[in-house]
Amino acid sequence: MSTTTIRIEEALKARIAAAAERIGKSSHAFILDALAESVDRIEMEEEVHRIADKRWSALVRTGESVSWNEAKAYVQARAAGKKPRRPAVRKPTR
Repeated sequence: MSTTTIRIEEALKARIAAAAERIGKSSHAFILDALAESVDRIEMEEEVHRIADKRWSALVRTGESVSWNEAKAYVQARAAGKKPRRPAVRKPTR
């Protein structure tokens, strides 16, 4: 494991120490967790954007889509633990 030095303003350092103490961690562990959570969030957002770009490209290429109401009902049913049929794909009208 390597060492990195960061400069933290005294006010933020005190806030970190207080927050870490409230949850029973050292300031060091608190900072490591915060950094890991930030990196995880950024990586997840990048993945969501990658998936969205891929799906948008497919929509533009094929013109196929699913109605909002059917998609919403499908997602709500899945969230409720049901196994609904996938919504029918709408073909583009040309």
